[in-house]
Amino acid sequence: MKWGDTARDFDTVLAVWPNYRPLSNNWLMQELVERGDAAPIWRDRRIPSENGHVRGDVYLNREAAMSAAAALNQVLQNALSARDMDATKKRSLQLKVAKNLQSKERLHEEEALMLAEAQRRHENDPRPDTSAIVLSAESEPLRQELAGQLSKMPYLRVAMVVQRQPGGGWYRSILNLSHENIWSKPCRANKRSAEIAMRAQIANGFGLSADDHWGETKAKIRQILLPRANQLLQLASVQRMLAEALAVGQRVLVSNGIVFWYEEHGGIGWLVKHTASTKDSEGSTLWKEGTIRSINHGRLVILPYIKESGEHVRGHTRNGPNDGRAKPRHPDHYVDVPFAQLDGDLMIGLFGELPYE
Repeated sequence: MKWGDTARDFDTVLAVWPNYRPLSNNWLMQELVERGDAAPIWRDRRIPSENGHVRGDVYLNREAAMSAAAALNQVLQNALSARDMDATKKRSLQLKVAKNLQSKERLHEEEALMLAEAQRRHENDPRPDTSAIVLSAESEPLRQELAGQLSKMPYLRVAMVVQRQPGGGWYRSILNLSHENIWSKPCRANKRSAEIAMRAQIANGFGLSADDHWGETKAKIRQILLPRANQLLQLASVQRMLAEALAVGQRVLVSNGIVFWYEEHGGIGWLVKHTASTKDSEGSTLWKEGTIRSINHGRLVILPYIKESGEHVRGHTRNGPNDGRAKPRHPDHYVDVPFAQLDGDLMIGLFGELPYE
């Protein structure tokens, strides 16, 4: 097929984001495509090849993919800003683009933190001796590669390995650990099983199954991580960071669902809260310049957001559904504070400083 043979080649692209494909071990760029009055959708990106045909926009490593995405997103953002169209519709479209990119970025940062934590939880576990790994006879040629994965993630119960063929070809296979601690014979991987094997690197580290609903599994992991987040205030590096933030007037710092909140009244100081969403804020665009109005001492923070209509909604605090009513503040102590975002990699590093018992 040649470039330009199909109508999709002429669709208006609003943004791009690289998507990792575990079966291929590469990154395929996805593009957010405009669809008139309907919501934009993500799809795999196609580009013209050197000979005028069509190929996927593929990258061999994440760094190259992210660099290409950042450069192209700036071009696409400028193109949208320069378009001659109704100002209200343009602003709505810009908000939809921002919402979609924020969602992709939050997902990546959250799963990166979870993977790092899964590995840290087991960093002191004994690693299996290569010769002691019990394999089915068909999996014997895969012993060394499996041992390499278990040396990094000894908790794995599902692993994807490369199976080489006599003629020089190869393909990926899945191994499963039985309840008797015997690794299964290899089963050729497909897109779904490769995805499960990748999720196992996170889920198995928390004693969870990679086969279960991924959204529900991650919700369980968030609950597991709550006590760890509360320990962050004990770290000298966090204390220094918060002191520096307070010195420049920052009293709310946010990253990966964790909120460092400075409670000025009552001599309390810094607290750890957590982000949450409401029916209206779920999936909306984060209002980075917005403020959080707190009239109570709720443990959850709803961040400021922008509706697709363009309406700006100030953030607030509240308790969870099973926490009871949040203790109200005295009207003299109502606060209306801006927030700052911390880099996701910084939060991964901070969690890494917390020792496990």
